[in-house]
Amino acid sequence: MPLDEIIAKIKEKSGLTEDQINQKINQKLKQLSGLISKEGAAHIIANELGVKLFELNGKLKIKNVLLGMRNVEIVGKVRNIFPVNEFQTAEGRKGRVASLIIEDETGLIRVTLWHSQTDNIEKLKQGDVIKIVGGYVRQNNNRKEIHLNERSKLIINPEGETVEEYKEPVAERKEIKGLSEGDVAVLLGTIVQVFDPKFFTICPECGKKPQQKDNLFICPQHNAIMPEWSYVLNLFLDDGTSNIRVVFFREQVEKLLNKNKQQILIYKDNPEQFAEIKNDLLGSIIKLEGRAVKNKFFDRLEFVANKVELNPNPEEEIKRLEKINTFKNAV
Repeated sequence: MPLDEIIAKIKEKSGLTEDQINQKINQKLKQLSGLISKEGAAHIIANELGVKLFELNGKLKIKNVLLGMRNVEIVGKVRNIFPVNEFQTAEGRKGRVASLIIEDETGLIRVTLWHSQTDNIEKLKQGDVIKIVGGYVRQNNNRKEIHLNERSKLIINPEGETVEEYKEPVAERKEIKGLSEGDVAVLLGTIVQVFDPKFFTICPECGKKPQQKDNLFICPQHNAIMPEWSYVLNLFLDDGTSNIRVVFFREQVEKLLNKNKQQILIYKDNPEQFAEIKNDLLGSIIKLEGRAVKNKFFDRLEFVANKVELNPNPEEEIKRLEKINTFKNAV
């Protein structure tokens, strides 16, 4: 179980702050003379506080699904269904894969069906309740997924099982200094630094990054493909309270730059032409909606944008934020 998830669970169950939890973890490390990992110390702290990190009995909720779990039992409602794809590995082995998105009141998660499990796709429809027994959890594109193999079970509309729909969190207007990991927020700020866009290949069918072997691009699901180019752009946003690195993926890059795919791909082979765009962006005020996420590699908070509004009225936005703060203080 990753350290940040252990800390989040202790924080949720114990009422301690993250600083208090880290202090206890460091004390335990010192007490055990460094003969234990930070994750191991966190497990001990959780046990001492009576916090159960794993609910071993009964069904999991989606929010409690963790990487590396096996024999997962979970019930969810089918939200989206994706078609079956056949593939062939570089070694010549053939197979089938399909996926669907399920939900419960705590969140959404992708379920990946392998080989004979794909037969279930024809039997499913949106809104069906499914029960999964014997699934296992893997990571794909920084997302947790539940995978089903030949030993797993998928039961459609099991008797007595009901599932509530997941309600997307409403974005709340926030200052950068007040952001915490997982917050869905609206930010208003000034662009103070812009980085060159980065370009990478993706499978046109599933959007996953293919492996390049000689002159071929191999998708893990769709075998040899003709890849498409996608892109990501990073910048720093400052709102007067603090600044944060913001990540824009394909559609949001297009909205930020007010350009289409063909116009943006010009910068892949001619990066020097982006210098003028970069200068035009510096000092611009933008309004963003997205989610605050923890970049584990650099151990920092970042903001992933999913909506971009150019040239907002800053006076109206400042007044709106003042009203929100006044209301919170009154409460």
